[in-house]
Amino acid sequence: MRIMCDQLNKYFFKIILLIVLLNFSEAVAQHENKTIRKGNELFAEKKFADAEKKYKQALQKNKNSKEAQFNLGDAIYEQKKFEEAAEQFSAAAKTSSNKKLQSQAYHNLGNAYLQNKKYEESINAYKQALKINPDDDDTRYNLAYAKAKLVQQQQQQNKDNKDKKDNKDNKQDKEKQNQEQKDNNKQDEKKESNEDNKNQKREEEKKKEGQNPKMSKEDAERLLNALNNKEKDLHDKLKKKQAQGVQVQIEKDW
Repeated sequence: MRIMCDQLNKYFFKIILLIVLLNFSEAVAQHENKTIRKGNELFAEKKFADAEKKYKQALQKNKNSKEAQFNLGDAIYEQKKFEEAAEQFSAAAKTSSNKKLQSQAYHNLGNAYLQNKKYEESINAYKQALKINPDDDDTRYNLAYAKAKLVQQQQQQNKDNKDKKDNKDNKQDKEKQNQEQKDNNKQDEKKESNEDNKNQKREEEKKKEGQNPKMSKEDAERLLNALNNKEKDLHDKLKKKQAQGVQVQIEKDW
């Protein structure tokens, strides 16, 4: 009989514990829902930062709340914090079992990527949304828009790459021309320097010639002949005087 009473006590204890847990869970859920509703009210009033705080409070109570997670992404998105919003939408899309919520999360994820000009990621997100809900015309329109923006982005990148290459080639050509001009200037300067040296040398030679004029071979021969002739004339005169001797006056014999 005692054993049966102990078993009954344990049974009643489990029931009481279960009731307490259910009541606690319900209280937590009510508090969570109340917090989310308050966040929704602030969101409707465009108080997005305040709404963000409320959704985060709800997630602190229940980190698996897909509604709080999705709404938090919306509040962050409206504050133009697209990277952070993308993280929230991605988490909601991957973990939600609610197909409608999952499709909307992928749609909003595509929008966040689109705002950051990540067009390929945006296209993939819209495609995921359409797999879940093929009748979503808004997603289909956004997908077409993202594809068009991707084509524009690629064309612009190709143009930028071409312009960059052309600028690089032009820069190299200009540098080559400048170098050639420098080389030509150096050659011209070298030629001018050589000409100046030659002119200076010629001037110095002319000065030397003016100080010590050179005699040509013909002039030297004429001068030598003139000297020889003068010396010969002088020699002949001396010889003639010697032949004549000294004149003596002779007296007449009367």
